[in-house]
Amino acid sequence: MAKPFSKKERETFFERLKQQMPEPKTELVYSNPFTLLIAVVLSAQSTDKGVNKATAALFRVADAPEMMVRLGEEGLIAHIRTIGLFRTKAKNAIALSRILIAEHDGKVPRGRAALEALPGVGRKTANVILNVAFGEPVIAVDTHIFRVANRTGLAPGKTPLAVERRLASAVPEKYRLHAHHWLILHGRYTCVARKPKCPVCVVRDLCRYTEKTLATQEAGAAARGRSESRQA
Repeated sequence: MAKPFSKKERETFFERLKQQMPEPKTELVYSNPFTLLIAVVLSAQSTDKGVNKATAALFRVADAPEMMVRLGEEGLIAHIRTIGLFRTKAKNAIALSRILIAEHDGKVPRGRAALEALPGVGRKTANVILNVAFGEPVIAVDTHIFRVANRTGLAPGKTPLAVERRLASAVPEKYRLHAHHWLILHGRYTCVARKPKCPVCVVRDLCRYTEKTLATQEAGAAARGRSESRQA
């Protein structure tokens, strides 16, 4: 088992991510808590890019629960059929819009229990809303964050909930608000699944996944060597 990160290493880890991305933000396009909620529900098993493409026109005609209900399932499907599981997502989006109108005065609730009671909203989605819309220092563990937490050794765990709980204690307090986005963007663009880009990683010396890190760095060095030989 890899040696746990020390307090100083955890501070350094997030300080470097902060320097690289001072003001990290979600890549989903939204205009208010409701459109963010819909975008996150639609993003399950889909890319942010694909969701943004679909919601660009959707949110011009339905950016509030009442408008979404008037649009109806078939009207919504016409906008999101390029997204995976679009029929189930459309059903959930209309259902949660009705609940927001009936139980929350048409507003997205700020409580976790109320959010998770909405159709199509689980813990991860609730955490995104709490963090992005309401500024709560929580972390929504998706596949990227799960991979980064385990691969680096920062907060290893066998389940997303286990990783979330470890991150809650591993992330220094002053970095907690933006930790979600630093980790997800690091996993999306640097600590990628198949071939992590270790040579350009700002936390490579702290990462506990030594074998893969070194192998990738050696491959990068070999490639540079071949290039220099061809130029000589």
